[in-house]
Amino acid sequence: MKQSTLARWLRIILVGVLICGLTVYFFIVPAMGHDLIMTAPELKSWYMPWLMFIFGTSLPCAAGFVFAWLITVNIGRDRSFSAENSRYLKYIAILAAVDAAYFFIGNVIFLSLNMSHPGVMILSLMIVFAAAAVAVAAAALSHLVYKAALLQEESDLTI
Repeated sequence: MKQSTLARWLRIILVGVLICGLTVYFFIVPAMGHDLIMTAPELKSWYMPWLMFIFGTSLPCAAGFVFAWLITVNIGRDRSFSAENSRYLKYIAILAAVDAAYFFIGNVIFLSLNMSHPGVMILSLMIVFAAAAVAVAAAALSHLVYKAALLQEESDLTI
């Protein structure tokens, strides 16, 4: 597969992820909140704090999307193994770790304020685990891309 083809497919996948993310954040989460309020009107005062908290998790995701897009641009330019891509992957790892910590701490705070249910906390641990897995995978890829960039640079200097 050519670099340009790979980059195009990665961009298509990223646009799909973006559409899914926007759908979750701007349609599904608010709709679920409204459904919950209709079922249990006493939870109405919890809606906006929870909605703002959930929207807060979108900020690191959006920044990670930008870095992922920049990586696909570099792949399309045949610069897959570069220090720049390594740095972008490192940023994605940091953003995923920050998002996981934010989500976990926020859930603990809501639980301690009696604005959540222990079952929600347990389910949120799966999301935290997934975000932590993304952080570890991105950090590992960052390291491997950096090593590959060094090898490629060394190879380019050899005649």
